[in-house]
Amino acid sequence: MSTFIQGGNVQASGIRQHYLRYGGDIHSGKPALILIPGITSPAITWGFVAERLGQSFDTYVLDARGRGLSSTGPDLDYSVDTCADDIGAFAAAMGIDSYHLAGHSMGARFAVRASIRCPQGLKSLVLIDPPVSGPGRREYPAKLPWYVDSIRQSQQGMSAEHMRAFCPTWTEEQLQLRAEWLHTCYEPAIVRAFNDFHDVDFHQDLPNLPVPALLIVAGRGGVIQPEDEAEIRQLQPNILIARVENAGHMIPWDNLPGFFAAFGDFLGTPLT
Repeated sequence: MSTFIQGGNVQASGIRQHYLRYGGDIHSGKPALILIPGITSPAITWGFVAERLGQSFDTYVLDARGRGLSSTGPDLDYSVDTCADDIGAFAAAMGIDSYHLAGHSMGARFAVRASIRCPQGLKSLVLIDPPVSGPGRREYPAKLPWYVDSIRQSQQGMSAEHMRAFCPTWTEEQLQLRAEWLHTCYEPAIVRAFNDFHDVDFHQDLPNLPVPALLIVAGRGGVIQPEDEAEIRQLQPNILIARVENAGHMIPWDNLPGFFAAFGDFLGTPLT
């Protein structure tokens, strides 16, 4: 049985923010969880994860600005600070006064920044394989043309088979969904986020996290290495770290049971 409730749009932070809601209504009594996907992942592509989260949480998956059905275009600011502020503004506009915050990749970087800039109501952070590149550090392993080339092809029309050239290990259903929605990713927003992976210091906020944090690492993603884990733990000794084996950077796509198991009881209830 599906936990999907509805999609919606709300005016927050001066833009239209689109979200998908799973598992919650005014009678559910479930704790709220806000999920921020990665650089070229509209909210709908995380639906298979949110379906399970919705069993235990009133789950909101956001389209970050410049993606999916949220506001986009050349007049918007796509900086880390602005995108982080969108999260707190969304929670306020929706009347969510207490929530867990999870982010994947780019979304995790936005979540860390949001925890510092707008911590009101925040209960915990789940950081899913965030890029740890930054000034003076090694580059993020993915390359910008991979994103740009696939977006431009999707704008012309793209099949699942065409998408397979970019994501060869994905299932037919995953490829089809990405091929359908990738054209909604605004190229300048993607370029800004990718450049910020290298220009903005992810580590600066770690010593000052205001809530408990869990870092989920892809065992074979290449994004976070053991030495990165050690540095993160040094900066934030209280952080919990869980590694998902047999999973690349898109962890739930590769090992969904392992992904849910990595949460343990961090959110108060196991996600097995």
